[in-house]
Amino acid sequence: MKFTEPLIFDAIRTPRGLGRAIKADKPGGSLSSCAPHELVVELVEELEKRNVGLLENTSSLNLGCVGQVEAQGGHLALICRLASNIPNHVPVKTLNNYCVSGLTAINDAATSIQAGKDGLFIAGGVESLSSVGFLGDNASYYSDPKLRASLNWAPPIMGAELIATIEGYSKRDLDEVTLESHRKADLAWQNGFYSNGVIPVKDKKGTVLLDHDELIRQGLTAEKLDNIPPAFAKQGELGFDKMMLAKHPALNAIQHIHSIANCPGMADGAALTVIGSKAAGAAVGLEAKAKIIAAMETAGDPVIQLTAGFDAIDLLLRQTGLTIHDFDKIEFMEAFAAPLVKFFRTYNPDIDKVNVNGGHIAMGHPMGATGAILLTTLTHELERSDTTLGLVVAQAAGGIGSAMIVERI
Repeated sequence: MKFTEPLIFDAIRTPRGLGRAIKADKPGGSLSSCAPHELVVELVEELEKRNVGLLENTSSLNLGCVGQVEAQGGHLALICRLASNIPNHVPVKTLNNYCVSGLTAINDAATSIQAGKDGLFIAGGVESLSSVGFLGDNASYYSDPKLRASLNWAPPIMGAELIATIEGYSKRDLDEVTLESHRKADLAWQNGFYSNGVIPVKDKKGTVLLDHDELIRQGLTAEKLDNIPPAFAKQGELGFDKMMLAKHPALNAIQHIHSIANCPGMADGAALTVIGSKAAGAAVGLEAKAKIIAAMETAGDPVIQLTAGFDAIDLLLRQTGLTIHDFDKIEFMEAFAAPLVKFFRTYNPDIDKVNVNGGHIAMGHPMGATGAILLTTLTHELERSDTTLGLVVAQAAGGIGSAMIVERI
């Protein structure tokens, strides 16, 4: 059976705003007044302007979102369709694969295209942590100690602390990659490298609410990071350290070294891609930017959690015969500092090819959108730098991983 090659025709995202709701004593993030579906609708409207005829030829809207309650509850992709100009006959899908959700939504669309599904797919993700806080869906295993122990569930930061303990990382190791994330992000924005892929968010009156990633710390130094103390020892004492040590008896204790600064900030944001077959694009007169060469989704150890992305890398490299040094650009999800340090030390990539315009530690983590943001960044960076082959890697709580290889056309 011959498979149809999935092509990427466009990829855009919103800026990432501070994921904090308005409170009596604190202002909210710049996007906190926007409902999650409004972020998606703004991107749909921009895609419609950039790709005339897109919506009439859309076969599906696939949308990742993690906290599917309250403002993100019901069926968010359906709400986005109803609030936009996407025709009512277009099927929609809202999915939750934790922080890999946005990339999973795109991979699902790519799989449909490979199987011969006609038309164009709009796929990506959204998360408004101003609207629905982290763990805001209040799943039973988040708060029931006996249940979470039986399931080996822990907050994802515990997986990062476990990686750092096993590998023997120091806080300075974490601070070094944290500083680089902010430095690269700040420089990329100064140089206009995000101008083609990031769409300013406006209110109903047309006033720009945000046109840049809000969480980047300008003027950050190693000394400032050194003065921010580790933050998660008390969380580990809630039974999570005991669980991790039971799974890793060679360890004497969990070394809690991540500070708040070594974690990706809570953020609001959305990202969408347009993908389809060559014939589907030609029917609307669209030119492809890149093609999806291969993709892999993985599941792994739920205790260490944040190594499933490495499994996805390994499977892709074996499947394609490529090495990590064959990629011109790599977007590796900065799910805390320790996994990023582990990526560098395990694979020894060219550091100047990884997260060249900064990463999630600097710019924030709108969970359901993250995978789509990574792919959007990669697509535009391959074009900007006139390079060819790219890799996206994402990982999530519970041992979920995903990776995708794209080639610029």
